[in-house]
Amino acid sequence: MSIADKYRPQYTYTDYMQWKGEWELIDGMPYAMSPSPVRQHQVVNGNLYIVFKNAISPECQPCSVFMPLDWKVSEKTVVQPDLMLVCKEFETDFLEFAPTIVVEILSPSTALKDRNEKYELYEQEGVRYYLIADPKFKKIEIYELVDGKYQPVSINPQQFTFHLDGGCQIIVDFQGIWA
Repeated sequence: MSIADKYRPQYTYTDYMQWKGEWELIDGMPYAMSPSPVRQHQVVNGNLYIVFKNAISPECQPCSVFMPLDWKVSEKTVVQPDLMLVCKEFETDFLEFAPTIVVEILSPSTALKDRNEKYELYEQEGVRYYLIADPKFKKIEIYELVDGKYQPVSINPQQFTFHLDGGCQIIVDFQGIWA
């Protein structure tokens, strides 16, 4: 435990549920998610939602796309990825298990957290694919979990095939997501 961790407050899901506004909680540390994402971030997120939603075939049920939705990782960690593909049924208003795919869209205020803390968190929690979309450079990076570690599998693909649960696969066309 670092010296800073020893003295800073540790928050929990109970605290998180009482906060106003948009927050994330990573290992007991709160992060304000304001101001709201800029226009280009929202355009890219909406376009990614559409391309993932359109790629899901009937044999890939119960896969669904969510943006954003609380993922309660533990009592001290709750995150809201920009986009998640979930391939298991759940009844709650939040997710309590690792999604199959997580997409984070970089912004100046979140890039460091998305590339470090969230990268490690998603890797540790077993998210099969982690995508980092950078609207500034119109670049998307795809990482696949292999033997418990993320491996870069594609940078800026026109399309990519994701292998999901139950032998299902989806082909996602990334052309036009930046417009």
